[in-house]
Amino acid sequence: MADTPVVEWIRQKYADLANSLAERGRRTWAAVEARSLGWGGVTAVAEATGIAESTIRRGLRDLETANALPEGYQRRQGGGRKKAKECDPRLVDALNELVEPSTLGNPQSPLRWTTKSTRNLAMELTKQGHPVGPTTVRKLLRDLGYSLQANRKTREGKDHPDRDAQFRFINRRVKSQLKSTQPSLSVDTKKKEVLGNLKNPGRTWRPKKSPREVNTHDFPDKSKGKAVPYGVYDIGQNEAWVSVGISSDTAEFAVAAIRQWWKRMGAKRYTTANRLLITADSGGSNSSRSRLWKLKLQEFANEIGKSIEVCHFPPGTSKWNKIEHRVFCHITSNWRGQPLETHQVVVDLIGSTRTKTGLVVKAKLDAKTYHKGRKVTQAEMQSVNITPGRFHGEWNYIISPHTK
Repeated sequence: MADTPVVEWIRQKYADLANSLAERGRRTWAAVEARSLGWGGVTAVAEATGIAESTIRRGLRDLETANALPEGYQRRQGGGRKKAKECDPRLVDALNELVEPSTLGNPQSPLRWTTKSTRNLAMELTKQGHPVGPTTVRKLLRDLGYSLQANRKTREGKDHPDRDAQFRFINRRVKSQLKSTQPSLSVDTKKKEVLGNLKNPGRTWRPKKSPREVNTHDFPDKSKGKAVPYGVYDIGQNEAWVSVGISSDTAEFAVAAIRQWWKRMGAKRYTTANRLLITADSGGSNSSRSRLWKLKLQEFANEIGKSIEVCHFPPGTSKWNKIEHRVFCHITSNWRGQPLETHQVVVDLIGSTRTKTGLVVKAKLDAKTYHKGRKVTQAEMQSVNITPGRFHGEWNYIISPHTK
């Protein structure tokens, strides 16, 4: 009802009159307007003016009863029903104890395992001898500085004791690479996307009252499959390559994406490079424990004849990987509100991502099928020419090409 012409008309009239009316005058005016509108008038006036429906109905009763207030009567300052917290001085403290974050871990808390809705809070307060309703609880919570909050993903588990030391090590290595004009890359897999005419979070500009119609249920369509974007971000040049896969996110797929970056972007730019630095998290297809990851990097190093240095972020710190907040967040923003119907749509939306800071993203479909479960034999692993670093060799290592 808030968008109807009637509500807007009432809102404008109230804005013109409100400052010149006292409490009784506002109530009476609102009642007259509501009565003139007929059915639904109370709701419309309340929506337009912010006056409580109960107040408007009281004004209607004043208009209809012979016992209406005497002419010229006005409520004195401070008159009317007292606030609940004034009648019950312990009420605010009791509510604070129920919702205070520090009590969340207390198994004895009455609402430890209950959704803390205003209704449940009101019921618990009433049990404790503080009879209130949900509306009063809501007002008290707002007065106390509380608001409805969603979870925020910021904590990634227990920190590794050498986490900060590894961050500093990676920072030094990246700075050294950039200073010597050598490529420094940040790599990772973006979240897999289910394809189809499905709702995609976010909003986009469209003609008024004509939203894009998508499927009611987000059931996966096996015939359309999923899109698996693997990104390679050139930190020094603020450029990115994204290979959009159609099958599994494997180490072979990850290295194939890095290879495509080198062929299509890196080789032309870094003609004198003798080493590539890759920063990656410690899990997924580019895991620090993956034997296949190291084997495929060895094959890639042999192809280009250059050493590949890898620095992994410690476990539980993937959000610090630069590609996450330099590339992936902008891709997500670029395709907000757009159903990802096909692989080509995903490729086009990724490839059109640009930012004010000059980020350029190129993308291409990788239609090859990559199978999970590829085992690396001991003989294959021994062929990897790997040199562990002196500091956490499991995170920092160099894979050198085999000499012919």
